[in-house]
Amino acid sequence: MKPPLKKRVPKPRNPYAALAMARKAGEHARPAGATRQAEKQALKKRLAEQ
Repeated sequence: MKPPLKKRVPKPRNPYAALAMARKAGEHARPAGATRQAEKQALKKRLAEQ
């Protein structure tokens, strides 16, 4: 008769790792389409003033 297999216990998670990952994220940039649209509107506004 074979001896029973040992259950492997998973390594505990680092509770500080999730906090560090969240902290290193910065502000999100505006989408490229929104930036392009704002530049286009600013150009139209400058051309209308002339």
